[in-house]
Amino acid sequence: MCDVCVMNAVKDRMLSRRDLFKVSAAVGAAATIGMSAAPAAMAAGHGGVVDMSHKLSPDFPTFFGVPGISMEQAFNFAEHGFNLMNLTINEHTATHIDAPLHFSADGASVDEIPVSDLVIPLCVVDIAARAAEDADAQVTPDDLKAWIAANGDIPDKACIAMHSGWAAKSGDAAAYVGNDDADVKHFPGFHVEATQMLLEETTAVAMAVDTLSLDHGPSPDFATHYAWLPAGRYGIENLAGLENVPAAGATLVVGAPNHPGGTGGPARIFAMV
Repeated sequence: MCDVCVMNAVKDRMLSRRDLFKVSAAVGAAATIGMSAAPAAMAAGHGGVVDMSHKLSPDFPTFFGVPGISMEQAFNFAEHGFNLMNLTINEHTATHIDAPLHFSADGASVDEIPVSDLVIPLCVVDIAARAAEDADAQVTPDDLKAWIAANGDIPDKACIAMHSGWAAKSGDAAAYVGNDDADVKHFPGFHVEATQMLLEETTAVAMAVDTLSLDHGPSPDFATHYAWLPAGRYGIENLAGLENVPAAGATLVVGAPNHPGGTGGPARIFAMV
């Protein structure tokens, strides 16, 4: 086939693909008309996107003190013409989801979390000043009441996030975990009484922290985990970027993994502000 013929054939193919994309876009727009209403935070529109995820790295601090991910290069470009890594991952490492199954016998696995619960209003409860003075600080019912007094009612199906300022410590495992006295850890979390308030008085579907655990470090019984997750709600741990989003009005987009039977898993999460 001549060069000109080849070029014309390519152009024709490109035009047909463009027409296909136009048709697909039109169909998508039509389908959007029938979609259910977006959460209140989404309806207001957004001007930017904030990354809320830490890097999924072997260097990121973990609850058990061992690397949460390892990577082995199975194929490389020089030898095989493409790159490919084999990953071994602990479900609960770096920025990740706690599915209800994580702390219950028969709760929903991570792939069973409804998609409608993964794009949700974000409410940020700031206890950073208190946490700077007390590593064992907790979000209490009074903190939730103060947030409501300042921002109005907690929106339906929201994520309530604790901003303790702990994300800035993630480069120093000793400071982030805070286990300088024997095996007791020290970092902020949610008090079980605040957890019960959210369960009883709101429709919040997610709870998030910028630390290793929903429960504060010295917790002996994981009371918040056992109250929140078996109730069918999910958690987010090691969230980043909370200092870059407002107390109210942002929309959280949770890129949860969907492996069947998973108790959680690393997630790419961002906020539209």
